[in-house]
Amino acid sequence: MNKNFLRIINLIEELGSEKKTPITIQQYQDIINKSSNLWMSNGVDYQKLLQFYRLEELDMAFSFDSRIRYSEVDSSCRLSLTGLTNYFQDCSVFHSQSHDVGIRFLADNHIAWVLSSWQICINRLPLLNEQVKISTWAYGMKAFYGYRNFTLEDTGGSTLAYANSVWVLVDTRTGRPVKVPQEFADTYGLEPQLEMECAKRKLHIPDDMEKKGEIVVPQFFIDSNHHMNNEKYVMLAQQLLPNDFEISELRVEYRKEAKLGDTVISYVKYTSKSVTVVLADTDKKPYSVVEFLSKPVPGK
Repeated sequence: MNKNFLRIINLIEELGSEKKTPITIQQYQDIINKSSNLWMSNGVDYQKLLQFYRLEELDMAFSFDSRIRYSEVDSSCRLSLTGLTNYFQDCSVFHSQSHDVGIRFLADNHIAWVLSSWQICINRLPLLNEQVKISTWAYGMKAFYGYRNFTLEDTGGSTLAYANSVWVLVDTRTGRPVKVPQEFADTYGLEPQLEMECAKRKLHIPDDMEKKGEIVVPQFFIDSNHHMNNEKYVMLAQQLLPNDFEISELRVEYRKEAKLGDTVISYVKYTSKSVTVVLADTDKKPYSVVEFLSKPVPGK
């Protein structure tokens, strides 16, 4: 084994692969930069060697394990819908943090990822104390959009819930979308899109919706982007579901941000298979449109 080969292996070991810790994309790039002079002086294709290590050691998806807590369950002792959306949202934040492009990085660069739409499909909501695995990965970035999938699995690997989401990169100084830099795609890496039937991002607003109530956005609804957190829209809309409504799918389109002190008015439309809720301002301009699809009732 020649000296250059050993130097490459030593670089990899210095960055943690010997300890079985994942190599980040930045670390992978560091290896290439530190050893670039070796490509020129030796006939061995070390770049392919590093690509092999990258594929073996670096999973572009991010996952974490959890146990369903009492604070996350509903009256049936199953994970609540808001608990599920929070798991998915938290997983995306952890993913960004793990690549050093998280909350602080975004704030320092005056940009933010703003959720444009959710589509969450539910097979089964886990019970209190059940062990679960939450995963996410980016599968596309185009113009100012980012596309991300999520899964929630039990210890046997069965998929309990899965989701598609569309995000927009926004300049926080102007409030306008900005093109996603190529470095973001390089940093996150892209995995294949999850096989699922994706709904349209924009949701239809039914006619003759019934006004149900209103709320002034309180301080504890506000997140680090200084607007009402994504999960709070779902929480408000869910209050309008019939007691016996069993959710098979949740779709949310976010149209504009609700901020501290804003008035949010709820409008609802019930059908035999769905409930649509519009959360709007005092001029009836929607902050978000939320659609719940029900599970089929046996025998009907």
